[in-house]
Amino acid sequence: MSVVIYHNPRCSKSRATLALLRERGVEPEIIEYLKTPPSESELDRILIMLDKEPEDLMRKSEADFKAHIRGKSLSRAQAIALMVNYPIVIERPIVINGAHAAIGRPPENVLQII
Repeated sequence: MSVVIYHNPRCSKSRATLALLRERGVEPEIIEYLKTPPSESELDRILIMLDKEPEDLMRKSEADFKAHIRGKSLSRAQAIALMVNYPIVIERPIVINGAHAAIGRPPENVLQII
């Protein structure tokens, strides 16, 4: 099974999670999600794997969240579409291993799916 990390190289938690995976002998496929955001269907699948709603995966301190999302009553599909359009609001890093996903906050969270 291949492991995928939705990664932001500027994020210390994302870098630490990637390093932890590599220390465990896992060389994941790295997707820099700010350059290549997940599709709406992929993000929906990730949310299902995480057992989370879109709001649970949003970084509410980001300027794009405040400008485009905060205070709006959104359907699941609308929230996912906005997350794809403004990927900086997606919590990171997200690691996927088969049908399992985990958020690397703290980085050790991903060990449960490896």
